[in-house]
Order: sequence, then C-alpha cells, then structure tokens
Amino acid sequence: MPAPASLSIAAVADQVGGVELPDPVALAPRLTDALAGVVDPRRRRGVRHGLVVVLTAAVCAVAAGARSFVAVAEWVADLPVEVAAVLGTDVRCPSESTIRRILGQVDADRFDAAIGAFVQRLCAATEPVGRRRVLAVDGKTVRGSRGPAGPARHLFAVIDQQTRVVLGQRQANAVAGKGSEITAFAPLLDTLHGLDLAGVVITADALHTQREHVEYLAGRGAHWVLTVKGNQPRLRRQLAGLPWRGVEPDHRSVETAHGRREIRTLRVVTIAAGIEFPHARQAVQLIRKTRPANTRSGRRARWRTETVYAITDLGPHQARPEELTGWIRGHWQIENGLHWVRDVTFAEDLSTVRTGAAPQVMAALRNLAISLHRLAGATNIAAALRHHSRDALRPLQLLKII
Repeated sequence: MPAPASLSIAAVADQVGGVELPDPVALAPRLTDALAGVVDPRRRRGVRHGLVVVLTAAVCAVAAGARSFVAVAEWVADLPVEVAAVLGTDVRCPSESTIRRILGQVDADRFDAAIGAFVQRLCAATEPVGRRRVLAVDGKTVRGSRGPAGPARHLFAVIDQQTRVVLGQRQANAVAGKGSEITAFAPLLDTLHGLDLAGVVITADALHTQREHVEYLAGRGAHWVLTVKGNQPRLRRQLAGLPWRGVEPDHRSVETAHGRREIRTLRVVTIAAGIEFPHARQAVQLIRKTRPANTRSGRRARWRTETVYAITDLGPHQARPEELTGWIRGHWQIENGLHWVRDVTFAEDLSTVRTGAAPQVMAALRNLAISLHRLAGATNIAAALRHHSRDALRPLQLLKII
C-alpha cells in the first residue's frame, strides 16, 4: 500500500519546488480506472504488489525508455523513496521475476483493450477541426517472439494518421502471418468504444480490400480508402481498364527527399458501373516516378515508374483529390511512426521475450508510451525517452499521476 499522503507529498514537493501532489490513493485516476479492467491472473494468497501498481510502474518505466523486464525492474528499484511511495512500490519494490511473471500471465487482448480505451478517451477530447479523422490499420510481426512453442506473434494495430497515436491493438489469429489479419479486422475496430466511427475514414493495404470489410464499415457509418493489388486480380483489371488516358491529372506533386526525386500524379474517376465491389464510388490511379536525386548516377538513371490503384466509397463531393493523395500516403504513418519506432527506438525485434502474453503486453506498453509522448507534443520519441529517463518524476507527470 502507498505511504501516507502527508509523508510522500511533502517529501516530493520539496524535490519539485513546492508542487503539491494529490492523494496517492487517487493516483492517475483515469489510467487506474482503465487498468482496473485487467484481471489479476494470480491467486490472492501471498500477493504483495497489486496488479494496478505493477502495471502503472511498468508504463512509467517504458515511458522512460525501458526496453526489457530487467530494465523495468531496475527503473523501479532506483526510484527515490518519495516517488516510489506515490506509485505504491516504496515498502518492497517488485522484482524482475515478479514483473516478468505478471506481464506474461495477464490477458493480453484485455490489457490492450484497457489501455486502448484510455488513449481513445484522451483523443476523443481533441476532435479534429475542419478535417475528417483518418485511421490506418496494419499488422507487425514481433520477430523475436518466435520460439520452440510456436511462430512469432503477429499484432494488428490502428493509429490516427495525423497524431500517430495508437488507438488499439490485437493479436491476429493464433497462426501468425499477414493472412490472419483479415479475421482480426472487425474485432480490432470493435475495440474503439471511445471513438465514434461515423464519418471516419479507414485506410488499409491491399490485404483488407475485402467485401466483408467494407460491409462492416458501412454498418458502422465509416468510410474507407483501400489499395487494390494482385490479391484481387479481377478488380485490379477492372480498375486498370478504366479510361485513365482521357482523364486530366487531378493532383501532381514533386518531392526531393531521402536521396531521391519523386513525382506523383493522381487521377480520380467516378465509378458508374462495371466495378464489382460494394459501395465503391471513386477509383484512384496513383503514378509514382522515382530516381536518385542530385548525383551523376541520378542524372543518368532512368525513371522508375510504379502504378498503384485504390478504391473508395467517398463520392467526388466528399473527398478532394489532394485529400485522397494525403490519405493514401498517410497510411504509411503506421509503418514509419509506429513499427519503425518500436523496432529501432525500442529494439523490439531484438527482444527475445516469447513466454505467454509477454510479447504482446510489452508491445502494448511501447504503444502506450509512444502515444502519451505524442499527445504531450513530442516529435522525436528517442529524445522524449531520454528526457524522461533523467528525472523519475517526469514519467509520473506524463501520466498525470502528479
């Protein structure tokens, strides 16, 4: 149990220049309420640390840059006594084995749903002004979780394209792989209880260009922009056969970045008939030409051309061509803003955690840390982690515990 309020508040206030802290019993009420929905997998007898205390400490440690169970335990063990009292770990801090055992035994999907609901409530208060909310869905395989007991875990997540905040995550089917994302699509979006999907645009890669998916989205009042590739050969042939040559480009952009020059040309046509896909109203052709930039080889190199087709249920008066271009490009925010950060900044693929629910729970903690830092205005997650690692109070402030 936390130390008496009078002791912890007075001591920590001295450290932070007189800032008063709330009663530790009410620490992080919104986060505590969310984590209270996670069922404690342990027997009641002999429990020294409450589940919410351990989970809250783990969230704070990961927000300060902890990448492993050992790092989480070390962060908790190094807390000043007064800060540990606020978290409820001052009497006897949880050991690495305790943290590992608890995070490996909790219901991972329920934990993901709990913290997803917490983030959704934070985002619901910041509805986008003058634009649609656009969500991207995609999956990632946690490669280090592969072991003798089975394949690597495949996790399916949804993020907000503009804020790059993770709104939800689920493990795809027990058989890991891209194909298992199809059956996880509706259950993942069903976890978005804190956000109304009416009018929201969902973007997804070609794997999710499925009739069942668009019927589900129509039932929830959501719109969609889906890429069309070889997994839908007939639909792709129908889109390629549209009269694109007679259509003037609706949007054109030229960009030089990452060592290459890129020209994007977008054409949009309204679908009248002949496209066998439910609710489809517009088809998009995006031609991307790239070559190396500002080098001798670049001047000699030929342009590399790629043609991408997409389809949407939004009519011509509901989405401008430049908006469609931004949404199609913005879909890759889930790769660059989430998967890349977890792999590079948190070294997720190097982690060999593979027991029980631990791989998904650790990924969920990383998602939550990334989301909280972005909601706080961070643009560089690595820098934000270093900033919070230098002061034990900062992760607690991030979580509104103090």
